[in-house]
Amino acid sequence: MSKSKSSRIALIGTGFVGSSYAFALLNQGVADELIMIDANEEKAKGDVLDLNHGKVFASPLHIQFGTYADCKDADLVVICAGANQKPGETRLQLVEKNLKIFHSIVTQVTDSGFDGIFLVATNPVDVLTYATWKYSGFPKERVIGSGTILDTARFRFLLGEYFNVAPQNVHGYIIGEHGDSELPVYSSVDIGGVPALTMIERNEMYSKKDLDDIFINVRDAAYQIINSKGATYYGIAMGLVRITRAILHNENSILTVSALLSGEYGEDDVYIGVPAVINRDGVREIIQLELNEKEKDGFTKSVHTLREIIKPHF
Repeated sequence: MSKSKSSRIALIGTGFVGSSYAFALLNQGVADELIMIDANEEKAKGDVLDLNHGKVFASPLHIQFGTYADCKDADLVVICAGANQKPGETRLQLVEKNLKIFHSIVTQVTDSGFDGIFLVATNPVDVLTYATWKYSGFPKERVIGSGTILDTARFRFLLGEYFNVAPQNVHGYIIGEHGDSELPVYSSVDIGGVPALTMIERNEMYSKKDLDDIFINVRDAAYQIINSKGATYYGIAMGLVRITRAILHNENSILTVSALLSGEYGEDDVYIGVPAVINRDGVREIIQLELNEKEKDGFTKSVHTLREIIKPHF
């Protein structure tokens, strides 16, 4: 089903990720209106001006500077604000800094009368999505994190290179924490319908060790990029636009987002990266993959990692 009314997005945080999201949104023509909000008002106003100059070459997205009061009529609030991950710093080490920032942001958004969907990108995304859910009091379906959508994209890209096929024809997931405890679900990876593990059995060119090396590159990709250029932003921005499209266009697409578990995978009360059906109402349902024993153990450890971080704060 296509969107039937004008769609409005409020973006909070116009740093590297936020401005890249706005740029991707403009080029892909996903929404009708974008409100840009930032504590650094001059930065946000500069981005609005710069992006509007490019409208001649892109979609007719209406872009303007705004304040939290403008969130009232938004369909979607996308949060990219917060402290950045520094070289050598894990995503989970950002918790203390960003929980304080998020309490202020979410309170101001809800005070505006906002009644749409929250989409969180700031790291540690699983913890901050949980915090957004708690601070807002919103139903779990309407609070979503970017989760492992980028990790899954990295995984599919590298597998595509390895098997020499387009990444769009590679199907597989990275699940768990968007961070060091995430895991690949090798048991469900397929290349054009053929299980990856079967392809390894059939062809001596391929090996399970190579797949393990690919996963290490996926898991550590952010550290490599941060060491090279200071931050990651293009990939996650495009992932956020993909989630945005699924919401605003009511796609019922399956994407690996951070969603609240309520009994799925035998766990509850934790936001974590899992495949979920995304539509105009947010998370329609969580897809429960058939995990093997090793994958079950890895997922349980990832859940416990996040729960230990969340527990002292809520």
